Amino acid sequence: MLALVFGTAVSLIVTLFGTKILIGILVKRNYGQFIRQDGPTAHHVKRGTPTMGGIVIIIASILGWLIGHLIIGKLPDYSSSLLMFLFAGTGFVGFVDDYIKISQQRSLGLNPRAKIIGQLAIGTIFAIGALSFPNQHGLTPASTAISVVRDTSLDFALAGTIFAVILFIIWVNFLVSAWSNAVNLTDGLDGLATGASMVVFAGYTLVSLWQFYQSCANPNAVASVCYEVRDPFGLAVASAAIVGACFGFLWWNASPAQIFMGDTGALALGGALAGLSILTHTQFLAVIIGGLFVIIVISDVIQIGVFKLTRKRVFRMAPLHHHFELLGWKEITIVIRFWIIAGLFAIVGVSLFYGEWVAKL
Repeated sequence: MLALVFGTAVSLIVTLFGTKILIGILVKRNYGQFIRQDGPTAHHVKRGTPTMGGIVIIIASILGWLIGHLIIGKLPDYSSSLLMFLFAGTGFVGFVDDYIKISQQRSLGLNPRAKIIGQLAIGTIFAIGALSFPNQHGLTPASTAISVVRDTSLDFALAGTIFAVILFIIWVNFLVSAWSNAVNLTDGLDGLATGASMVVFAGYTLVSLWQFYQSCANPNAVASVCYEVRDPFGLAVASAAIVGACFGFLWWNASPAQIFMGDTGALALGGALAGLSILTHTQFLAVIIGGLFVIIVISDVIQIGVFKLTRKRVFRMAPLHHHFELLGWKEITIVIRFWIIAGLFAIVGVSLFYGEWVAKL
């Protein structure tokens, strides 16, 4: 527990004070957010607000994760190192996207092809690494099986070894892209994605910690319900560090935001969520724990799909939070209520996770 406490505290302190420094640097360089002209008119006053705040979230999380391990005299494990690689790698793709936007003062950064190639490269390296280097128990960080609360019998390995790896790489890249875009779409109001991410990663900290105590490698765990998850404690420390980083960043990102996380933070947080779902073998449970992000994506898909078919709009504007803005809701009201929804989803997801364990006793 000491590692989790220090990991969370360090990342929180780094973002709390580091973000202030970053704001000063970005303001001095005029690295401000470009605001779409077709968005809610209330957002036009946000033009020029510093962006790329995700840089601090990433640095703080990595520092918290490292110090959390070192404080207990251990080096970071392989699984959480992979997670942090995915976290920083997807964040780097977002950083390049953000930099192009602010340097050229336009709403589009990287062209879609370059962005996809960047995410594919990071996701593929992560996927291959997750199936490599088994530990003394023969466990690799991930398996080729589809997972809900645990691995299911639906396994890519049924297609043969080579095809299993290929299918797994495709599946991992789909999850990374889906969750990265989900967090990115949610990052449309001050503090919305930051607060929601804080809740979701807190949920995954509990999941990982419980897997550690009930790991099949733990002689005190109940054999019939133990978890075949590699390095769950390291994953818990990494997740807790991300919680602390989001908490500290929220001080500056809450309405009225003095800085935005940008694609740098949104893609990184989405990548980390995808990574945690894969490494904890809870790929579909993540749909519940991160339910708010899923709703935001669904609202966008519905809007686009229905408009293409009927030329009519279901919502006044998508994603969903902008619909409520155009209905006259205050931004802070939407954000707080969406935080509550995110919290309820996380509680339900963690409860289902624990309920499955109890049911198997």
